[in-house]
Amino acid sequence: MTAILAPAFQTWRWPLIALVASLAMLASAHAFERLAYFLPCQLCLRQREVYWAAATMAVTGLALWNFRQNRRFLVAFNVMLALVFLTGAVVAIYHSGVEWRWWPAPTGCTDGPVDVMNLDFDALDERTATASCLDAPFRILGLSMAGWNAIVSLGLSGLSFVAATKALPKDIA
Repeated sequence: MTAILAPAFQTWRWPLIALVASLAMLASAHAFERLAYFLPCQLCLRQREVYWAAATMAVTGLALWNFRQNRRFLVAFNVMLALVFLTGAVVAIYHSGVEWRWWPAPTGCTDGPVDVMNLDFDALDERTATASCLDAPFRILGLSMAGWNAIVSLGLSGLSFVAATKALPKDIA
């Protein structure tokens, strides 16, 4: 697969692919929320933050690449992108472990009902209900959405590290 993507790894194309992948993951998460009515839990929202960070980094990196096309910049940028995706994998693995009850959920990730009689009406523009971090709405091949996100994040991280090594200047490699 890396032979097929080799030209994409040596130039600005990988950050563009990472941007598209991040936006696709965000779009699918929002589609599950809006169309399938799956409320996200706190850990789901943390996983989205990682993709927002990766997308923002990719846009910034592409903009900077237009000013100065430097291979060393591309290497550093791809390593930073890989670390962001790796952070997403860690959060997703942690969330999967919470769903499998391997470790405790963070504070606030409960499955208790929301008391609508005591809502703060000054904060109506904020989310007042979230799903439990303990329950996966569904599983495909034994993996929840968090589990699949961990696989995608690990894959994107690995590909970003490969892109960093392929973008190395010839005098360093």
